[in-house]
Amino acid sequence: MFTKEKVFRIIILFLGLVIAHLGVTLFLLADLGADPFNVLIQGLFRLLGERITILTHGITHMAVCFFIIIILLLTKRNYIKIGTLVCMFFGGPIIDIFSWTLAPIHIEKMNIVLKVLVLALGCVILAFGMTIVIRSDAGTGPNDLVAVVISETKKWKFGIVRITVDCSFILIGFLLGGKFGIGTIICAFLVGPIADFFLPKSDWLVKRSLACLEK
Repeated sequence: MFTKEKVFRIIILFLGLVIAHLGVTLFLLADLGADPFNVLIQGLFRLLGERITILTHGITHMAVCFFIIIILLLTKRNYIKIGTLVCMFFGGPIIDIFSWTLAPIHIEKMNIVLKVLVLALGCVILAFGMTIVIRSDAGTGPNDLVAVVISETKKWKFGIVRITVDCSFILIGFLLGGKFGIGTIICAFLVGPIADFFLPKSDWLVKRSLACLEK
């Protein structure tokens, strides 16, 4: 049953999702390599694409997300919430909208320094939006849930877990045939620590917003 608080938490999650995917769009705009999770998706698609003709990169992405959700439903069911499905189904279209909006920017005219700055800005925005999604307590993106579940169940620092998970995505994806660039490595080592910085602040923002709702 949806209460006013649950609906408000989903709205907060969606706001965080929009912010996070603005960061992802800037990251992709820099054109310095795919994000760690998509290196894994690339590898799986290269491995299975020729054998399963109807398979696309997008379908592979969704299939991996469904697989993660099923595993968590069997092991850590309480982490799967309505917001997890919101993240999975709306993340791609949000990126498409931002990509269309930012299309006039000609990245090929940027030098490497400017590209790295755009990429770093994307990582900061991504990390901030991701922490809002996490602190909304309405669900988390399936790929982000891997780090969330490990950090919360093992009581390990989120930033360290996130770096480990992202590096694992890169390694497995590369071994399966995926490609990565300097931007992928920057993302893997930046997003987790930046998220550690933003998590307390996002927690305060969400609690403050919920308190205002009760008045």
